Amino acid sequence: MLTDMTAQPALFTIAAYTLLEAIRNRLLWLVFVFMVGAFTLAEFLGEVAITESVQFQSGFLGAILRVVAVFIVSLFIITSMVREFSDKGLELVLSLPIPRASYFAGKFLGFAWLAVLVALASCVCLLVYALSILCLFSFAHVTSALSVVIAFYVVARSIAAIQLMTNGPLVGSSGFSQQLIEKFIDALAFVLPELHRFTPSSWLIHYDGDWANLLPLAGQTVIYVGFLCAAALFDLYRKNL
Repeated sequence: MLTDMTAQPALFTIAAYTLLEAIRNRLLWLVFVFMVGAFTLAEFLGEVAITESVQFQSGFLGAILRVVAVFIVSLFIITSMVREFSDKGLELVLSLPIPRASYFAGKFLGFAWLAVLVALASCVCLLVYALSILCLFSFAHVTSALSVVIAFYVVARSIAAIQLMTNGPLVGSSGFSQQLIEKFIDALAFVLPELHRFTPSSWLIHYDGDWANLLPLAGQTVIYVGFLCAAALFDLYRKNL
């Protein structure tokens, strides 16, 4: 059994090599290319906008960069883990006297550093990486893991609109099936993070964001990152490697 003095350097070494892998794969250059492309497109659309061109450009650029950042980071995490599984890198690391929790924490920390760099570069809030790691331990293929991540992001981002459509006055039926659907949507909204409140476009357009808006977002971040890490660790420890 490793002592804490030995486990901690292993954790940071794994995290450093994870971030180094992203840099060597020129992931940050890819993010930069997408940022330049999105900025150019926003400038073009701003020229053809009739009114409030600056607000339109800000909202459009923020929405594009948010989606691009989520997709690129999630894709890198999934493909990196799949490659490590395929190359038997995970078995090699765990054959050393390193706890599985230290391995997971190192990978998580490395991906977190990467997400912070991308977030600082594109000015968006990225928090699913943890979901990407969880999906990779449960789904060993890129397509299935990425599909789950995208589905989670889309549903969590649009759950408030789905609730409005389900509970709106235009819904005519009030039978048992409609009530069952409403209860299911409400329960889903209760367990999902409110991603529609993370970096909304109105912060860029109307400048209505303040520090008070960040407190509930930070609370949700801590809760869901902790939950996803616990689920991923549980799945990692139950695997026979």
